[in-house]
Amino acid sequence: MIKPLGNRVLVKMKEGEETTKSGIILANSAKEKPQIAEIIEVGPGEKIDGKLEPMDVKKGDNVIVSKYAGTEVKYEGVEYIILKQDDILAIVE
Repeated sequence: MIKPLGNRVLVKMKEGEETTKSGIILANSAKEKPQIAEIIEVGPGEKIDGKLEPMDVKKGDNVIVSKYAGTEVKYEGVEYIILKQDDILAIVE
C-alpha cells in the first residue's frame, strides 16, 4: 500500500457524470474532469516548530480537490493522486 508522507494524502477520483440532468449522454471529450475524490490514506501531518500538526481530513472522507493538483500514480492497476492537504478545497458531507 502507498503511505503518504508529511501533510500529503492519497486520493482516488470519483467518476464524472456521464449524463446531464436532462438525460443527455456526454461523450468522453465533453466530460469535465471530476473534482470529488475519496481519501484512501492520510500522512501523519506536518511538523511545524518541532510539533506535529494533525491533518484536518481522514481516511474515507469525500473531498473536493483543486482541478490540476497533485501527482498521478498507478499502483497495482489503480490510478491514484498524491496531493498536499492544502490542495483540498472542502469536505463533502
